Amino acid sequence: MPLEIVMQARDRQIWAMIFWDLSAVLNRALLEILGKKIYVTLACKYTRFIVDGIQFTNSFSYLHGDPLRMAVDNLIEGLPLQTKIGDQSRDPFTVSSYLPVINDMMPKETLRWKLEMLKSASAYANSRLHAVKAQTLILSSGRDQLLPSREEGERLRLALSHCQIRRFNDSRHALFLEDDFDLVTVIKGAGFYRCGKYLDYVSDFIPPTPSEFKKTFESDRWIYVATAPVMLSTLEDGKIVKGLAGIPSEGPVLFVGYHMLLGLELTPLVSQFMIERNIVLRGIAHPMMFKKLKDGKLPELSQYDKIRIMGAVPVSGTNFFKLLSSKSHVLLYPGGMREALHRKGEEYKLFWPEQSEFVRMAARFGAKIVPFGAVGEDDIGQVVFDYDDLMKIPYFRNEINELTSEAAHLRTDASGEVANQDVHLPGILPKVPGRFYYYFGKPIETAGRKQELRDRKKCHELYLEVKSEVEKCISYLKEKRESDPYRNLLPRLIYQATHGFTSEVPTFEP
Repeated sequence: MPLEIVMQARDRQIWAMIFWDLSAVLNRALLEILGKKIYVTLACKYTRFIVDGIQFTNSFSYLHGDPLRMAVDNLIEGLPLQTKIGDQSRDPFTVSSYLPVINDMMPKETLRWKLEMLKSASAYANSRLHAVKAQTLILSSGRDQLLPSREEGERLRLALSHCQIRRFNDSRHALFLEDDFDLVTVIKGAGFYRCGKYLDYVSDFIPPTPSEFKKTFESDRWIYVATAPVMLSTLEDGKIVKGLAGIPSEGPVLFVGYHMLLGLELTPLVSQFMIERNIVLRGIAHPMMFKKLKDGKLPELSQYDKIRIMGAVPVSGTNFFKLLSSKSHVLLYPGGMREALHRKGEEYKLFWPEQSEFVRMAARFGAKIVPFGAVGEDDIGQVVFDYDDLMKIPYFRNEINELTSEAAHLRTDASGEVANQDVHLPGILPKVPGRFYYYFGKPIETAGRKQELRDRKKCHELYLEVKSEVEKCISYLKEKRESDPYRNLLPRLIYQATHGFTSEVPTFEP
């Protein structure tokens, strides 16, 4: 178990000297044990001293990582394999030649005394873990063959009050030495990067780097390949064109549309904006993706790291205000969870609040409102067991109530269909994948209409206009996709097999 020693000291130099002395003791003890060929399970993974805010860390592992994995990485990079294997195998034999000298330098009595001192310090540190209030992030390797990192990470997560954990199930002991590990990306995804005392999801956001976007895109590429998304947009003269040429380049821009079943349209949508226009869509998302009220059965927050890296923010009036004031491209689904978890037979039905939630805010900053529709969920799966069916069964009803109690509540002052929705997963019968279609209507200008839209009636009229445009976009796509010869998966696979799998599959003419 990791030895966590948290101390307050006036003289940092003294504690630094003690740290290095204890680190040397641990290293020498390990060498002596290995020299005698006694196999034991080490109780300490690393020693960490935090002295007046300065941290000193030492790992006494002599493993440089997984040899097989490193060998494969070397082959991919084109490095000479024999040289690398020689370098890695030479160190243990070199170290072993110094074991007799180390034994003379460190008498057993001294070693025993210092190890007892470490044991006492470890017990004291563990007894004080509950007093640590600082925000903490634990990185746990799942395939650590030297130390029980998985179990120890879980113990610390439960012992520390403000703690998050990120598990790397395929990683070995030397996590930081692995080629596909990026500490900065992990910190950004966990929401630990901030410029002030508290995290600001808008001002503290750093756009994804090309490597971060590539990794995120590749992890969900199967959705992109399976659905072969078709993007249509509207130019200023009203002409509908393929691609995203009709999307305004300068913000603020507010995209308002229909939320597909389970939000399946999000991955191709966000990816295509990055690929074609290099635009980061700042999605307004449910707070359950950023915070859990308590531990339970909801997915871990780490499952949503990539959406935070791509720019999602928890829904709130403050965040909406900040996004528009920073001239961002904002993605909003007024139907929220009610549309994404709709009932049987409710495909492509909008569930918007009666109040015009976003119009006045958009007009305040002169944002362009782009209504859009997305269709294709009925070619992916069909809801066969919905919320109403689940609530009739006591077991599922209890599960839904428990899940809902773990998530933050929204629209508590609303009533009807758009009030706070219970968290559940409907039963879905999958189908052979069809195709996703997106149609972005002509941008609606709000610049210069701030005074006009202060009138409640005028504001509501514009709100209904946007809603009507979204419904028209959906109807247009449902009609036009019938003429797409590559709507189904098999014709698309045949086309790509003959034209190359990186070629763009044709579709209907707008």
